[in-house]
Amino acid sequence: MTTRICFVRHGETDWNIEKRIQGHIDIPLNQNGRAQALAMGYNAVHHRFSALYSSDLTRAMETACAIAELEGLEVRPLPQLRERNYGIFQGLTSAEGALRHPEAYAHYVARTPDYAFESGETMLAHLARIEAGVDWMVRHHQGQTICAVSHGGVLDIIYRKATGRPLHTPRDFAIPNCALNWFHVDGHGWHLEKWADRHHLENVIGEVAE
Repeated sequence: MTTRICFVRHGETDWNIEKRIQGHIDIPLNQNGRAQALAMGYNAVHHRFSALYSSDLTRAMETACAIAELEGLEVRPLPQLRERNYGIFQGLTSAEGALRHPEAYAHYVARTPDYAFESGETMLAHLARIEAGVDWMVRHHQGQTICAVSHGGVLDIIYRKATGRPLHTPRDFAIPNCALNWFHVDGHGWHLEKWADRHHLENVIGEVAE
């Protein structure tokens, strides 16, 4: 039986603009992010979801509320959908990370799958956590269409798993804030249907192409 999942990256934050690594640090949406979330919610409402899940971090929960209010759904927090814990890199820009932690930065650039940034989470552990979360949703919503609001790092992992891309290769695809990304899961695995549907964001103030 097939379960369809619409994954949404949260709306923009000030740290997104600064290209500052958020990880598990709880940063709220900025004004543009709230506008993105509202536009996304009006588009998503046409799809009618059986359930709505979200990372338990504020930026994701705020984004999910835009769908919840329009569809009359409850946002169900799912910690497995949290962003990766980047340890000593959290709160830093890439440039700051390169300067302060050159060895860690080399692993960051190389996407070393088993490196945890000293106090964080390896990419392999992040993958296992995401797989557990998706498997849980699928078990509880077989044959249904659901929505899950999460983070760029989570969407990166899901895209790679559904398309067979290795974890360590450079990212060659954009992950826009508040775009709709459609997948389905069946007995044969995870499958990508449509990526980065963002037409609803065209008129959002401050929206720029990624």
